[in-house]
Amino acid sequence: MRLAVIGGGGFRVPLVYGALLRDRAKPRVEEVVLHDVSADRLAVVAHVLRQLAAGHDDPPAVRVTTSLDEALRGADFVFSAMRVGGLAGRTADERVALELGLLGQETTGPGGIAYGLRTVPAAVRMAERVAELAPRAWVINFTNPAGMITEAMRRVLGDRVIGICDSPIGLIRRAAAALGLDPARVEPDYVGLNHLGWLRGLGHDGEDVLPGLLADETALRQVEEARLFGPGWVRTLGALPNEYLYYYYFTREAIAASRGRTRGESLLGRQDAFYAAVQADPGQALAEWRAARRERDESYMADVRDTAEAGERDAADLAAGGYEGIALALMAALSRGEPATMILNVRNGSAVPGLPAEAVVEIPCAVGGAGVRPLATRPLPGRFLGLLQQVKAVEQTAIEAALTGSAELAVAAFALHPLVDSVSTARALLDGYRSRIPELAQVVPGTV
Repeated sequence: MRLAVIGGGGFRVPLVYGALLRDRAKPRVEEVVLHDVSADRLAVVAHVLRQLAAGHDDPPAVRVTTSLDEALRGADFVFSAMRVGGLAGRTADERVALELGLLGQETTGPGGIAYGLRTVPAAVRMAERVAELAPRAWVINFTNPAGMITEAMRRVLGDRVIGICDSPIGLIRRAAAALGLDPARVEPDYVGLNHLGWLRGLGHDGEDVLPGLLADETALRQVEEARLFGPGWVRTLGALPNEYLYYYYFTREAIAASRGRTRGESLLGRQDAFYAAVQADPGQALAEWRAARRERDESYMADVRDTAEAGERDAADLAAGGYEGIALALMAALSRGEPATMILNVRNGSAVPGLPAEAVVEIPCAVGGAGVRPLATRPLPGRFLGLLQQVKAVEQTAIEAALTGSAELAVAAFALHPLVDSVSTARALLDGYRSRIPELAQVVPGTV
């Protein structure tokens, strides 16, 4: 099989290749084609992959190209990991919002809308090339904001594009571990949108064991999300929230924690140093990448964890991996017909009552050789459903703004988001983003 990685010069690509090196079942990926707009970044990642492959028998071949069509032609699977505007765009996403007194975060709130506005057109163009050059390929979308981008790409690719995220499986893994259970043997009742969901139940041998976890203070404090939100609040909710809900439930605290250097600014400096170091000394590529990765993982959401006194990330949890394992399991289920139940970003249909049928939701799905089937969920209480409905309306408005170039719709997307507090602020956000992010100014021109 051939795998094309769009955004192949990205920092996390070696995680995917490492997972492929560990996969010995048949059929397996025999060639990886990396595409990026930056030949320099591709060269750095290629050095890391070659050193990862050393000592492995018959590793997947690696080819790099700056031609999108060349990368896609003949692909069986396509991973979309593009970052339009790069980390410089991310820093602007965060900083513009913060300067207006709002949350500055990559995927949640105004930063996520700005990221989506400039990414949707590029993602749809890529989907159109997939449809032309690799119509039988499965597209696995890593690109954030994953729900919005997957929903936009569905207009071209339908069910052959699936979004993935490692936040839900990490939450489930931590909840099961706190109860001494094998995560592979639990059945999660998880429902939401990407970066906005709740674990409402955890089945084990026919019993929901989540209420027992919520009632056990000692066990509950082993779960990072419970420490982040506080045991009292998760018991009030009757569910374990996805970590990104911290930005909704503790907005003021999250803004205060971001007053200094933003996450994007930290990553930009560290990753620029990584790429420069490898260009200067390619022989140290793998060592440089591992050091940068360790620092990245350990600092993930560090500002809010410090504010909430949630403690350090668990070493075993870090070692368990994330996106790469989900992507490999999804590929195995689709290509080998190995049945699996996975939490994925897919078309809702009637699975989540109260959300539009065409909306992309993040829920458990049955996966196999025939494709992906979303599993029905229990109706949501108003305290959860209302937030999902509002954020989904924002995502769908942002998609229309991006595809039509409408500044009015872009302002509406900002203004309708629960973390933006006025229409005037929404206009200021759009003006600020257009002045700092060339890619967004090209997508949404003009004034309001």
